[in-house]
This record gives sequence, C-alpha cells and structure tokens, in this order.
Amino acid sequence: MKVILFDTETTGNGDADRLCQLAVKERYVDEPLVNALYKPPVPISIESMAIHHITERMVVGKPAFKESPEYAGLKDLFESGETIAVAHNAAFDVAMLAREGIVPKQVICTHKLAYELDPNDTVPNYRLQYLRYLLDLDVEAEAHDAWGDVLVLEALFERLAKKMVARHGTEEAALAAMLAISTRPLLFSTIRFGKYKGTRLEEVARLDRKYLEWLLAQKEQDPSGETDWIYSLKHYLGAAR
Repeated sequence: MKVILFDTETTGNGDADRLCQLAVKERYVDEPLVNALYKPPVPISIESMAIHHITERMVVGKPAFKESPEYAGLKDLFESGETIAVAHNAAFDVAMLAREGIVPKQVICTHKLAYELDPNDTVPNYRLQYLRYLLDLDVEAEAHDAWGDVLVLEALFERLAKKMVARHGTEEAALAAMLAISTRPLLFSTIRFGKYKGTRLEEVARLDRKYLEWLLAQKEQDPSGETDWIYSLKHYLGAAR
C-alpha cells in the first residue's frame, strides 16, 4: 500500500472555488511528487491571497490543472485501490480534487484522527499549524504554502500513526482503523462557542435541550461543512430523550 500526503491552496472556500496550488508527497520520500501552481478557472479571492500569498500574477502562464502533464498520472495515483491519500481536514481538499475530476479512493483525515486520539477533548484547536506548535513538531516549513503544509502534515501523520500502531498492534491494522475513523462524522463532546462555551454537550442536552434544538436548526439551514455538528447534535438530542 502506498501512502501519499497532499495539500491544496485554493481561490477561496466556496462551492465554486478551485485549486491554484497542489503539493503531493509520497511517505518516506523526500522529493515532492508534485509541487506546482496552476491557473484556476475562477479568480483568486483577496482573502485567499492574504493567507497563501498566491496572486493572479503568479499563475499567469501556468497550465490549468487538468491540462498539466502530471494530471493523468495523479488521477491514476489518487484513484488507485493501492493508494491511501492523507490530508488535514481532508473533506475540503478532496472536494477540490473532485472538482478537477479526481476522486481519491482511500483517504485518511489527520484532523479527525487527532480528535479521535484526544478522548477528553483537551486540545483547544485542531488546525494543522496549531497542532504543529502544540506537539512541537520539528519541521522547517512555510505555513499556508501547499508544500510547507505537506511537510507539517507528514510530521503530524507520523506522530498520530505511531499512537495508532500502539493501540492496534500492527501498521496494517492501524491504517485500517485510521481509514475507518476518517469515513465517519466526528462526534463532538464539547461546545467551543456561545453561551455554553467549554460545556460538555451531554450536559447542555440535559440542562437546555431547546438551545441544542435551535442550534441544530441553524446548522441545517446551511448544512455545507456542518456534517459533524449536525451528527453530534442529533446524537445528544437523541440521547437526552
């Protein structure tokens, strides 16, 4: 089984946005499989430029991703049953690849994995760069650059994989467990915003069920990106009955 790690930088976070940089690295191989800029079919938002510093001027003359010489090989790689693709907050990056006609067959999400390995919900933030410094990952990498983020991702993945091997006994079993964790929604245990910030959801369901019902209705009005919260709220509301 081949494990690859990848990250995208994009024109924005909306449903119509597209990738403008892609970095892909094979596990245990130093050189990138791909680290390139592409000309997206939609403009790069100013908000995104302020994060990743990729400007319209930088992608002038670059090929569209689908027209790049590496596209066919990457499609075969990601869609192979012998490949496991790893990303942080993988749903976002997988969606960006899907808009380019690439649908990874097997995906591990290190965001979900980090949450799974924090059963007491003690980590205040699961963003990649936060975990980088919280866990003191020894990586020289530029944040919010696809290649830099892949290097941080690799260090995080190895840290989490080591814990999963200790839990499951072998790397094969650990990879299978990581894939399973990555396919299901997160079950949040604590509210991190609003008047109940820092309170366990189980406790809120007992004390103020109407608040969770209201929050669920809000999430369901615009469910894009809210799968984990909708799943968690339904779980605790059901448990409270």
